[in-house]
Amino acid sequence: MFTGIIGSIGTLMARDGSRFVIHTPFKRKSLEEGASLACDGCCLTLAEIGKAKGKGAAVTVDVSNETRAHTTLGTWETGRKINLERALGLGEELGGHIVTGHVDARAKIVSRFPDGDSVRVLVEAPPELAQFIAPKGSVALNGVSLTVNEVDGQRFGVNIIPYTLTHTTWGDCMPGDLVNLEVDLLARYVARLRQHEGPMP
Repeated sequence: MFTGIIGSIGTLMARDGSRFVIHTPFKRKSLEEGASLACDGCCLTLAEIGKAKGKGAAVTVDVSNETRAHTTLGTWETGRKINLERALGLGEELGGHIVTGHVDARAKIVSRFPDGDSVRVLVEAPPELAQFIAPKGSVALNGVSLTVNEVDGQRFGVNIIPYTLTHTTWGDCMPGDLVNLEVDLLARYVARLRQHEGPMP
């Protein structure tokens, strides 16, 4: 389980088929094989943990065909910057919202423009996910917990504050880019309940 609060930014060092090697700023001793790490919002298992040049650790993860088909991971190239979040520990603060790390689909950035010190971004979701996105609700985009400002059909707007622009990869995201989208888990359950609710007794 994650919160959508990014802990650091990693870099894709190497890729061999379904095996990805990512440089992380985390100390090697603080990581464990078998633990979960959200990479641009996608929950991956640490298969190997090794030394990296300079500070941090090099972690190896296996990415299934299913994951590559429904996320942006299939297009990743060496040198790509990646939002990283370690799994939430028992008793730790839930600073964003509940994020599972199970990406629903890819969404597309339609536009981006300054809004004071922040940046407003318009995103287009796949039609089957639009029902789960509501104004003032939450979404995870490339693993970042964001509040939805407005919704117009499949398109919705978010505001990226200066801190997020600096401490995540959102500073480099541009119109036309695809991002990993995970809709709010609670919104999904509410929609499911409404489908099956019957007449009042």
